[in-house]
Amino acid sequence: QVQLAEPGGGLVQPGGSLRLSCAASGINFSFYVMSWYPQAPGKEREFVATITGGGSTNHVDSVKGRFTISRVNAKSTVYLQMSSLKPEDTAVYYCNANNNRYGLGARVYWGQGTQVTVSS
Repeated sequence: QVQLAEPGGGLVQPGGSLRLSCAASGINFSFYVMSWYPQAPGKEREFVATITGGGSTNHVDSVKGRFTISRVNAKSTVYLQMSSLKPEDTAVYYCNANNNRYGLGARVYWGQGTQVTVSS
């Protein structure tokens, strides 16, 4: 059974920092592209960062310089280090695992989401 467990999240003041983690089980972690998707209230889930099994990363412009995605394959865990947080970063953050295959071999999994609230 595949699980993506996301402990952490919480309340942080504007300008503060927070690190999210997502621990995977039931998959061959190093073969999966891992991503983070925040979903703000009343909005669609949006991609913000991704990392390949080899460690190549991509971040959307709105978080470049503030958020950093990383992974430790030996721990089957992906992280999202967030700094200079803004109230508009408030969202439920979902971890995503994608094996980047197509058709019958495609596998995509989601974590349960963790709430991040940026407020004074």
